[in-house]
Amino acid sequence: MAEIATIARPYAEALFKATTQGAAPDLGGTAAWLDEFAAIAANPQLQQFADSPAVTPNQVFDVISGVARSALPDAAKNFLRAVIENGRLAVLPEIADQFRALKNAQSGSSDAIVYSPFPMDTAALADVAATLEKRFGRKLNVKVELEPALIGGIRVVVGDEVLDTSVKARLEQMKVALTA
Repeated sequence: MAEIATIARPYAEALFKATTQGAAPDLGGTAAWLDEFAAIAANPQLQQFADSPAVTPNQVFDVISGVARSALPDAAKNFLRAVIENGRLAVLPEIADQFRALKNAQSGSSDAIVYSPFPMDTAALADVAATLEKRFGRKLNVKVELEPALIGGIRVVVGDEVLDTSVKARLEQMKVALTA
């Protein structure tokens, strides 16, 4: 994975620098379309299509821009063309991760993924986010992902830290205690 990170770093840094140099930097908008590109590029069928020698870079660009949900700004189109023409489509997810890390470092925040067995309404998510920000001591960009196997409770991942208050984790702890 070090190779992918090494390849992605210059792209992420250049995009971050280009985004922050403008009069009104739009890091959130850039991160949104970059995340969308990363999700599209992670598709194995698209990878197979892009790797075909019979397919031109313009065809790959047309497919990706056609699948994108939103209208793409010129910066997004230019960035996507550069990535495709340099044969770095497979690196797009890592570029998005590194761009997000640069964005978070500038704003002093971190990404947090809350795994929940059930959908959370906005009020419950706001309460959880406030509690987590106190617990971790920094601003968090909270994202919820459903994981029914947790049975109840939540599991939170912030960087390399994990806070697991799920029923599944408690059952595993009881199992270990009983078999020890």
